[in-house]
Amino acid sequence: MDKKLKFLVVGGDLRQARLCEMIQKDGHEVSVYALDRQKFENDIIVCPDMRESSQNADCVILPLPVVHEQGRLNAPLSNSTFKIEDILKSIPAGKLTVGGLIPQKVKEMAEGFSLNLIDYLQREELAVLNAIPAAEGAIQIAMEEMPVTIHGSDCLVIGNGRIGKILASFLQGLGAKVTVAARKYSDFAWIYASGHEFLDTRYLEGNLSRFDVIFNTVPKLVLNEVRLMEVRKDCLIIDLASKPGGVDMNVAQELSKRVIWALSLPGKVAPVSSAAAIRDTIYNLLSGEEFSV
Repeated sequence: MDKKLKFLVVGGDLRQARLCEMIQKDGHEVSVYALDRQKFENDIIVCPDMRESSQNADCVILPLPVVHEQGRLNAPLSNSTFKIEDILKSIPAGKLTVGGLIPQKVKEMAEGFSLNLIDYLQREELAVLNAIPAAEGAIQIAMEEMPVTIHGSDCLVIGNGRIGKILASFLQGLGAKVTVAARKYSDFAWIYASGHEFLDTRYLEGNLSRFDVIFNTVPKLVLNEVRLMEVRKDCLIIDLASKPGGVDMNVAQELSKRVIWALSLPGKVAPVSSAAAIRDTIYNLLSGEEFSV
């Protein structure tokens, strides 16, 4: 992207911090807000007033995910907390604003403020690239937590979306016995063609006791009480799904099942790679005719 632009990066974790540095090195002007705990070079502007900075920006970049808990801006590197409503109010109407994993409620709120809010995680190029560190991070957790090797283990991946596909492929490459659970006949065909066994997610009962590790990628309740009772005590469950997750955590605790809810893995295990993918996706978006600035 040849044109030099002004960006305001608001909140986020190490991904957004690295994103600031990358965009600035590309020759653009970068301002930051709600990233107090991160030290930046002098060329990156730390702004005390978001409203003023957003007026001058060509594009406002919100984090991935945009909100954390109780409708708050996802800003773990800030010394303060912010209601997402207050953040959106501070952005001028019509201003191009991008963020990742935006809840429907926040989208509706942005519409009420006449904001041009775009979810960059809906872009296929980022969704695919974001799945790679998520899959790698999940395998890292499994290696650290399991008393046996991935090689030779019985692994179940619930969901055949982007993360599920990449995770199953990585596990197979490590010598695991991989089963993928899905719902569509087309998915069953692709799973079979990839060399994995398949199960129907709707009918998992009677099939769960053989697995050493279960990875869930579906963001709706999949492992309920009946199914958790069938899972072996020594089986590790890693939930990769965004909120509300796919495991009944209260029941899992009552049954003494080993569950790790691994949220935002890309930002934790590979912030630089994740930041580069976000940057390239935003550049692609800005280069499009409908959003060119």
